[in-house]
Amino acid sequence: MDTPLSVSEFTLSMKKHIEGRFASVCIKGEISNLKEQTSGHLYFTLKDADAQLSAVLFKGNTRGLARLPKSGDQVIVKGEISVYSPRGTYQILVRELHYAGLGELLLRLHELKLKLEGLGWFDSNKKKRIPRIPKVIGVVTSPTGSVIQDILHVLSRRFPNFHLILNPVKVQGEGAAEEIAKAVEQFNTYNLADVLIVGRGGGSLEDLWAFNEERVASALYHSKIPIIAAVGHETDVSIADYVADVRAPTPSAAAELAIIEKAHQLDMLEKTKKRLQHLLKAKISTHRAHLAGIQKHPLFISPYHLLGKYHQNLDDARDKIGTSMRHLISTNQMRLATAEKRLHSMQPKKHITQLKEKLDALVSHLRALNPKNILSKGYCIPFSENKDSVILSSQGLVENQPLCLLFHDGEVATIVQNIKEIQ
Repeated sequence: MDTPLSVSEFTLSMKKHIEGRFASVCIKGEISNLKEQTSGHLYFTLKDADAQLSAVLFKGNTRGLARLPKSGDQVIVKGEISVYSPRGTYQILVRELHYAGLGELLLRLHELKLKLEGLGWFDSNKKKRIPRIPKVIGVVTSPTGSVIQDILHVLSRRFPNFHLILNPVKVQGEGAAEEIAKAVEQFNTYNLADVLIVGRGGGSLEDLWAFNEERVASALYHSKIPIIAAVGHETDVSIADYVADVRAPTPSAAAELAIIEKAHQLDMLEKTKKRLQHLLKAKISTHRAHLAGIQKHPLFISPYHLLGKYHQNLDDARDKIGTSMRHLISTNQMRLATAEKRLHSMQPKKHITQLKEKLDALVSHLRALNPKNILSKGYCIPFSENKDSVILSSQGLVENQPLCLLFHDGEVATIVQNIKEIQ
């Protein structure tokens, strides 16, 4: 049998499992059994024809409601599922509550938000940086509303020589989303601006709905130009605000984000210039003082403080070389004198005559040993027919064998006949 769990252990396990899985839900239903506590918290049941769910709306989450809900209201609530351990029941902790009608739009908004968030269109690491001083500012908004006037007023104050291109669009009603998306795409197609402001003034959720369409979100997400979204008032948050690279609470704030304040920048540059000049002057002064100190050093007053040691080393080396050369010359002169004496004592002319006489005798002797000189005395040398060897004995000869006889003045071919052995 498995080890049993206590009720607390089991409830805690269920709490962890349920709350982790249903951290964000959106539910539609009818309010019943509404109870308001003295603390201001609201407890009620959310039901439909087939089921019901306990719900809690804490006081802090009722501040944005136009009125408090009552039994019978059709509502859409967003929040998280929580297990209430003391009773062992689960309930929804309501963070947002919207009444039916408006709630349908909010449900669509919530579903699209979850979809685009899953696609990574809200990821902060994909946001593009807004340039500090754009050459051209593009604006996508209505040409007749107060938004464009607010933007122009702020830009004129911050950077008088700005360049702005307005692509006028409808900002609410049928076809507004398509116009807004196409305007953004046109700016990108023709590379008309360095930054875009996309937005409109305040209004109801229905008025702002064009900026909650997926068509607009796609155009903003795929834009290569950085985009500042300025939709409605500070409390209004649209899908466009999530997808854009930067969200501004108002169109005026968007204009301030789009470009730095020229006067402030010029003032900062002037202060930086003065600070750099001061630092440069101080550095030059320091180096001048350092250079003056170096110039006063004894090494630079006279070159001999720096070169004297090397002059002395050079003189010492010159003396050593002179002494060595004189000793070497003296030694070689002595050797030469000794050699001259030895040569004189040897009388080389007489010695050379004796050597020449010996050489002549050797030459005469070598000439006497020359085989041709012997052959001139009546001898000849027999060779085999191919002349590759001298025949030294008659023992190896056969009848009719061809031979070659070498005389002192030529060669004679012959044939062996009548071989006789000499006794």
